[in-house]
Amino acid sequence: MPDTPLIELRDAEVVRDGRTILHIERLAFHEGEHVAILGPNGAGKSTLIGLVTRDVRPLARDETPVLLRGAARWDLFEARRIFGVVSDTLQDDHRKAVTVRDVVLSGYFGSIGLYRRGEVTPEMTARGEELLAHLEIESLAERTMDTLSTGEARRALIGRALVHDPALLVLDEPTHGLDPAGTYHFLALIRRLAKRSALVIVTHHVSDIVPEVDRVVMLQDGGVFRDGPKRELLTAAALSSLYGVPAIIEERDGWYRLW
Repeated sequence: MPDTPLIELRDAEVVRDGRTILHIERLAFHEGEHVAILGPNGAGKSTLIGLVTRDVRPLARDETPVLLRGAARWDLFEARRIFGVVSDTLQDDHRKAVTVRDVVLSGYFGSIGLYRRGEVTPEMTARGEELLAHLEIESLAERTMDTLSTGEARRALIGRALVHDPALLVLDEPTHGLDPAGTYHFLALIRRLAKRSALVIVTHHVSDIVPEVDRVVMLQDGGVFRDGPKRELLTAAALSSLYGVPAIIEERDGWYRLW
């Protein structure tokens, strides 16, 4: 891994209504890593992702709290080419009469759907068709997002996130709202994506952590509780402390399950 992290947070603090809801002393994500951010509801996971995407702003410091490839100042559109994000909030925003094909292509413009179709180049169109096939949703290309299942719509949004071939793909609560079959197929897709891109999986479910993940960051009460190799952190003792309940952990072929 290069010495300069892909994304680095240093003394990053987020305050709302006079209360600190997240304070990260130091946290870095490197090129090519597969990381899970794990924690209970209210731990600060979504706020942390907002810091990375610049949707949430930290308190001002003498030294910039969020660095992208070592740079303190960076263009938002440049950042979108470096990382792609798929979240429940994004999915809610896309419950509209917009076709899957247009949703994928809209990733080039950071929009919901296409407003000026003439801006779509043949290269963009070819990339969009490639992603529709790779994500196994080419048959849904002319369907609108408001007619899709949760899993189908989430695949379309992954295509939107991947149009720039980002260095990092962030999946926030990837299996939320999916039934067992949908969860099985979606986790299989995540494993395929891990072969092509660095991943950050944000979840409160241990079972969402695919075998390709090798590092876990635990969040608790708005801060980093523990950060280290998956095998060292996904233990009964660590998870009991994280969630505040007795926990039993089972591992099988790189998959973990919490009892």
